[in-house]
Amino acid sequence: MDTWSYSFWESIVQIGILVTALLIGNTLRRKVPFISRSLLPSSVVGGLLVLLCKLIPGVDQYINNSFMEGVAYHCLALGFIALALKENNFKKTERRAPVVVKTGALVVSTYMVQGFVGLAITAGLSLVLPQVMPASGLLMMLGFGQGPGQALNFGGVYEDAGFVGGRSFGLTLAAIGFLVACIVGVLFLNVLKRQGKLKDVSEKMKDTFSTSEEISNPNDIPLSESVDKLTVNIAIVVMAYFFTYLFMAGITYFLDKGYLGNFGINTVKPLIWGFNFLFGTLFAILIKVCMKGFKKAKIMTRNYTSNFMLNRISGTVFDLMILAGVAAIEFEHVANLWLPIVLLSVAGTVVTFVYLNIMCKRLYPEYRYEAMSSLFGMLTGTASTGVILLREIDPLFETPASNNLVLQTVPAMCFGFPILLLVGYAKGGLTEVLITMGIVLVLLAVFNVALLMKRKGKPAPKQNDEAAE
Repeated sequence: MDTWSYSFWESIVQIGILVTALLIGNTLRRKVPFISRSLLPSSVVGGLLVLLCKLIPGVDQYINNSFMEGVAYHCLALGFIALALKENNFKKTERRAPVVVKTGALVVSTYMVQGFVGLAITAGLSLVLPQVMPASGLLMMLGFGQGPGQALNFGGVYEDAGFVGGRSFGLTLAAIGFLVACIVGVLFLNVLKRQGKLKDVSEKMKDTFSTSEEISNPNDIPLSESVDKLTVNIAIVVMAYFFTYLFMAGITYFLDKGYLGNFGINTVKPLIWGFNFLFGTLFAILIKVCMKGFKKAKIMTRNYTSNFMLNRISGTVFDLMILAGVAAIEFEHVANLWLPIVLLSVAGTVVTFVYLNIMCKRLYPEYRYEAMSSLFGMLTGTASTGVILLREIDPLFETPASNNLVLQTVPAMCFGFPILLLVGYAKGGLTEVLITMGIVLVLLAVFNVALLMKRKGKPAPKQNDEAAE
């Protein structure tokens, strides 16, 4: 192979574009006041820079859109695997568990509100605009609620089903979601401050400092021995993803044999590859269980995974996922879809804000605004934007809002799995969309009744007590 050929260097060039844009975006976020005040993550700023470069004639040919989509697709799964491999060191208490479960249920019910409204818009538009897929409104739920990785995955599934520009459509909504999280979230906090509804945290902010996580403990493998500790953790994450690929490829082999007919090839197969992050999470959990079993059997005597290292891995791949996801948007693919994008963005912002405002007032009376800001940031952007907004009013994380944001992941995944199945089912056509809307409406009613049902026999805990936990 010619080492001087571009094909030999292309992957390095594309990664170089991404990381250079990330570093420039981080610099702009720190040095340019209005960008800093916007609270946009550096990865989003970097992604927008790559988008601007794609508009420059002659420069766009060096940006490989398929490569960017591939980075976003794989980084989503790798990030989920790294998080699933972490050891959960938090203490479960009887008083916190119901709140965490309810937070997970609230997150999923917000998905359903976004999905129902999105479907109503695109189902109606599809009757007059043939280029609009009736089920494409669900991409607003995925882009706003779960970020560019999921929007890309299922945008690809919809594109394979005939929705031209499905990937860019989903990625555009995800990018708009970040803008909504930061701009609307900051405006909301400023309004509350002017109304005197928030405490002055300026003095606390002066005294805040970042505490380093525990990098190692006596049972861990050394930081650097015959193999570096980071290398071991990266290897375990990639091994879990390798097993994921083998599993999905095995299922695909049988589907291609025609055992499930056209349904297996046209419906199940795209969903299998769209759920790469979920299967990766399951294999990560399986590996973690096996490692615990080896330790109990004294076959393994040291900890090979480290929460510190896994946090660094997940943070890196999620930054790359967001950056590549925004950079992968192709304007020409969404030029004739501007009307559904605008309607979905506006409607998604309004219903998410209104619904969360109502529910947070009922579910978290002692820390309503902290819960509202963190959940709104997460359900229009990602968990990182939720944390960024929360730090503006709760810099020391004294309320349970931060814990709720982290611990709700497991119950949300359990509650939300049927919703992801409906995302795949709805692409069949208008009839399937209407059935999906009916199912979502019923589920939403059930979730809301369960969320608003008051527990009897125990008074609500005080905020100080919860914060101490």
